[in-house]
Amino acid sequence: MTARAIRVRFQDEWQRLGHRGLLDGDPRVRTLCRVLVSYPEVRHILPDRVSVDAKASTEILETMSRFLTRQKWLVQGVEII
Repeated sequence: MTARAIRVRFQDEWQRLGHRGLLDGDPRVRTLCRVLVSYPEVRHILPDRVSVDAKASTEILETMSRFLTRQKWLVQGVEII
């Protein structure tokens, strides 16, 4: 089984300012990542995606997607891949 992922599209102004996506040093982003890694299904975090174990349930992926989508200051949209 291969891993699944949630791809994150960032707000335009966030991208224009040269931030490093989910690996940025901004305290809000660091807190966001701490919440994400609290899910046991999360394998690792890249600048534009969260890699999730292939056995993760659809409900977990949807919960994480909704959580990310609510971060309007950072996230424009998400896609489960």
